[in-house]
Amino acid sequence: MSVHPAQAKLETTLRKLCDDLDQYLEDTFGTSYPLHPNRPKRGKAASVAYDGLFSTGTQFTLGYGSEYGRGYLVSVEIRTLTKVPEKNKQSIEEAAMAYIQEILPKYFPDRAIELKQDGSVYKLVGDFSLGASSNN
Repeated sequence: MSVHPAQAKLETTLRKLCDDLDQYLEDTFGTSYPLHPNRPKRGKAASVAYDGLFSTGTQFTLGYGSEYGRGYLVSVEIRTLTKVPEKNKQSIEEAAMAYIQEILPKYFPDRAIELKQDGSVYKLVGDFSLGASSNN
């Protein structure tokens, strides 16, 4: 099964946005907790998603039962065995979401995409249309 070229481009852009977010979180909070023992130090893996204290990503959801419908859930994982107090998790989450709000126009300059809190999760919603494939 082949992926629509516009879908591949969209997913690459989302990965770059998450890598940018990961770098920001590492710069801001990366020394706050010890790494999980199975986790390489920052800069030692092939992708920023696989090293350092944070792992960030997105996952598409159809949004059934959601106020905002379909979109991409934003995930921020703290990779440590140390218990992270809820207030610290909240501070990291708030900083992460503020940073995404700041960089969204850089990654999606021609699309109306917003970050929304949808219950207990954060979701990118808006114009994820693919247009026509150039491989028709």
